[in-house]
Formats: sequence, C-alpha cells, structure tokens
Amino acid sequence: MDIYDIQIEPITEQYMDYLRQMKEHRLEVAGDYFVMAATLMNIKSRLLLPQSPDVEEEQPEEESDPREELVQQLLEYQRYQKAAAHLKDRADFRQQEYTRPAMQVPREMVAAHVQPGVTLGQLQKAFGQVLQRHQLTRPVTETVAAEKVSIGQRMRLIMESVHQTATRFNDLFEDDQTRDNLVTTFLALLELTKHQAVTVYQETLFGPIIVTEGPHGEEFRAKQLSTN
Repeated sequence: MDIYDIQIEPITEQYMDYLRQMKEHRLEVAGDYFVMAATLMNIKSRLLLPQSPDVEEEQPEEESDPREELVQQLLEYQRYQKAAAHLKDRADFRQQEYTRPAMQVPREMVAAHVQPGVTLGQLQKAFGQVLQRHQLTRPVTETVAAEKVSIGQRMRLIMESVHQTATRFNDLFEDDQTRDNLVTTFLALLELTKHQAVTVYQETLFGPIIVTEGPHGEEFRAKQLSTN
C-alpha cells in the first residue's frame, strides 16, 4: 500500500480488531497503541464529517488532509526501519571478520640501530658478497694459518676504526684472512649495532654502506677501557 494513498477506514477497523484480540487474551497493551487508535479514530471522524457550504465560503483555502499527520509518522517510521536494517547488515558483516590484536614488542628485545635505507637483510647480502670476493681472490694452493680473534676483540677494532672517521663496510674485512675471521667481524658489527655503538647508513640509494660511531659509541668505549 502506498503511504500517500492510505485507506483510513479499513486500517482503523483492523487496528481496533487487533486491540480487541489483545484484550480477549488478557495481554498487556502499551499506551502507544491506544494513542494510535485514538489518532486513527480522529482521522476517520474528520473524513466522515460533511463540510458545510457556509464553512467552505468562510475558509476558501483548502484544508489540509487529516491523514497528513499519519503519513508523516509512517514516513519517519520507514526511515527508522531502513536505518535499522542498514545497521543490522553492518553488524552481520562485522561478525564475519576476524582481526588480530596488536602484538607487544618484548621489553628485552633491542633492535639494531640501522638508519633508513639500510636493513639487516641488506647487511647480510653485503656480507655474502664479501665472502664471495674472499673465496675468489684466495689462491687455491695457499694455506693460511691466521690467528683466530674473538668477537670482543673485533668489536674493539671496529670501534677504533670508526672513532675518528666513517668507514666503508667492505673495509672492515680487509685484515681478515680466513672465513672464520670474516664471520667474527660481521657478528661483531651486528652486536655493535644492537647496542647503538655504531650506526650503519647509505648516503645514496645504491651507494656503499657506511659505518660510523653511533650515539652510544663513547659509552661503549669507556666500558671496554674499564674492563681492560
């Protein structure tokens, strides 16, 4: 039924019959139902009352349709229904989604102090190139009996190298004659970056990796001197 073409008489009869059934079954009826019943009866009576010719002459302006108020209420109710249906659809869609809660970083985890543009993955790749270069340049028949160094010793050597001036990543491995020492130097560098004793960066996108003293470099050297 079109809201703007309401047949008030059958609606009123159906509504009153509904109220009678509620009463017969001894069911409680909310006050709003009786208000609506009174509204329907009022509209029906106004539609049934004949208009006097004298009244029409005194009131030339067309009187508003008594059903207009009911139409506005129904339109508002229709808007509420659409809004409720929209919210229900969104709620149903939301129940089908699964979101993972944010993960907290453990307090004991310390990230390496690597500047934007250089990642730990890039450091590993650069070290792989150092190993390849070492393998290619080493004579096949040469037997090197180099003294092994500890990570702590190599950390001190790196700090001495970057104390006054920045050093290229590849230059840190120049004195290493064995694969074991190459690995030791790389592990020492990672340990220094973790403690922010050195900073690793690139000046250009594909430029060489540079190692310089970090924000905690002086503090780290002081600790090393106190332990010696």
